[in-house]
Amino acid sequence: MARVGELGAERLAVVLPDETLRVLPESFGDLDAGFWSARAQDIRTFLDTASEADVVPPGARLGAPIAKPEKVICIGLNYRDHALESGAAVPAEPIIFMKAPNCVTGPRDEILIPRGSIKTDWEVELGVVIGKRARYLSSPDEALSYVGGYCISHDVSEREFQLERGGQWDKGKCCETFNPLGPWLVTPDEIDDPQNLGLRLSVNGITRQDGSTRDMFFDVAYLIWYVSQFMVLEPGDLINTGTPAGVSLGHDDVPYLKAGDVVELSIDGLGSQRSVLAQA
Repeated sequence: MARVGELGAERLAVVLPDETLRVLPESFGDLDAGFWSARAQDIRTFLDTASEADVVPPGARLGAPIAKPEKVICIGLNYRDHALESGAAVPAEPIIFMKAPNCVTGPRDEILIPRGSIKTDWEVELGVVIGKRARYLSSPDEALSYVGGYCISHDVSEREFQLERGGQWDKGKCCETFNPLGPWLVTPDEIDDPQNLGLRLSVNGITRQDGSTRDMFFDVAYLIWYVSQFMVLEPGDLINTGTPAGVSLGHDDVPYLKAGDVVELSIDGLGSQRSVLAQA
């Protein structure tokens, strides 16, 4: 699934195997609880009767594949190599922090460097979108049945704001445009194993991150179960599951982002992103 159109006026679209997009009628609504539970057969029927007029032009803007989520839950230091490069101990339990939902933006939209920023950093992550309400799940064994889909999530961070300005991490995580998402949402039946996906990120053509979800300390199923013990997960909520090694933080010879830089991300089976940095 994808969402296409100008900011605030996106329409749902289906991604076909050749990556062609077909826009859905407005009657399909958005990716809400009703969509997850009842729309699969409706989509199949639509595709059987769709015409070329429904094809999305190649240059159309892609929005985030989900409308503004109620919650964006992030997991910190979930890859052992990233914890080591950051100079942090591997946590005994998942580190949870939140991003403001209005950080979420499209996969090709500009990323704005905050005013006063000197340490804007990158983090490619597997995004997990919840498909049905999850509350006090009994074990990780049932957790993957609550997944609505997977997508690329870019957890942009301002490290000075995050780590040197006091308080919690929120100041460095919630700046505008700090969570490009997409290009599309891939349903769980299309992903054989969420713990065997390669993640990559480059800055100006230089590879900075090249990892795999198999190196997560806490896997996707465990994270969904764990988070459900502390908050109710609703359809459309987003969990950012952590990033592998290769960020600028902790490497004096790897410069932070600046206006004009180009960041490209990809995850196996989930497409790719490309964002240009600009000054806020």
